[in-house]
Amino acid sequence: MIFKCKNCGGNSVYSPEKKMMYCPFCESENSEERQYEHARIQVCPNCGGEVACTEHTSALQCPYCDNYIIFDERIEGAYAPGRIIPFKFGREKVKEMIRDKFKKCTFAPTDFLSEARLNTITGEYIPFWMYDYDTRCQFQGEGIKRRTWVSGNIEYTETSYYQVVRDMNIAFQGIPADASVKMPDSIMDLLEPYNYGELVDFRPEYMSGFLGEKYNMGAEIIENRAHAKMESSAAAMLQQSIRGYSSLTPAYRNIAAPSPDTEYDLLPVWVYRYTYKEKEYPFYVNGQTGKIIGTTPISKAKVWAYGATLWACLTAAIALIGVIMM
Repeated sequence: MIFKCKNCGGNSVYSPEKKMMYCPFCESENSEERQYEHARIQVCPNCGGEVACTEHTSALQCPYCDNYIIFDERIEGAYAPGRIIPFKFGREKVKEMIRDKFKKCTFAPTDFLSEARLNTITGEYIPFWMYDYDTRCQFQGEGIKRRTWVSGNIEYTETSYYQVVRDMNIAFQGIPADASVKMPDSIMDLLEPYNYGELVDFRPEYMSGFLGEKYNMGAEIIENRAHAKMESSAAAMLQQSIRGYSSLTPAYRNIAAPSPDTEYDLLPVWVYRYTYKEKEYPFYVNGQTGKIIGTTPISKAKVWAYGATLWACLTAAIALIGVIMM
């Protein structure tokens, strides 16, 4: 499908700034009309050009006519997302955020923050499975409290022993795990947390103007990642409930949870793939919170130039001192 402006025929897209559909050609708002239902994969329904897409692509931009295409069969049926967090920042704002974060990186390549390079940033909706767990957390152990005081010239220590028992039910909602093969799991974890309270019911209009994927893996395949997050959080909450002891010796601890309920959602990520010396340096921006993950490359030419300048300044300073002392 493609969203066309009913006023001028241009490609209407979702505007994060306006929080509505917008036509960048005639500047109409909420003027979109859905056209070209059930577009064929690998063929642009607007110009007929062949478009390159992977088996998981659900939305892309045609390289010939620049229209944003959404493939119906990859957002329907088993691939229909339950909810989505719409992009909060547009491309220009994200470019500004990246420049602000890395403007002090003296040794970054000259074109790293150039307009031409930053214009290659893409907004992508990443598939996530969200897991709900109802857990039972149990603990048994021995806690020791020690109290020390001085009376006269004698120091006294009182030691008390306690049987510590905890039996807690903790409900976790919406623990995320990305279902995209191309996105590094560690990076997606670092981009968290999102404000999941801003999840809204999915509508394909939100995808117009962005790239997208359907989930690459079923919920059961990556559930171990969500389970590890749940278990770590549950263990921390259990530990927080057992405070105030000088020492604690566990005898039994168990965190049990039945199979979780799941929901398939889409979360927004801006991606800047910068290439330097034939190596790619990807940068990822949380499309809702603005959190940026990435490491800048180092330009050896700039390092050498800086060193040469520093050495020249040092030589000049030494020479000046020598003249003054004569």
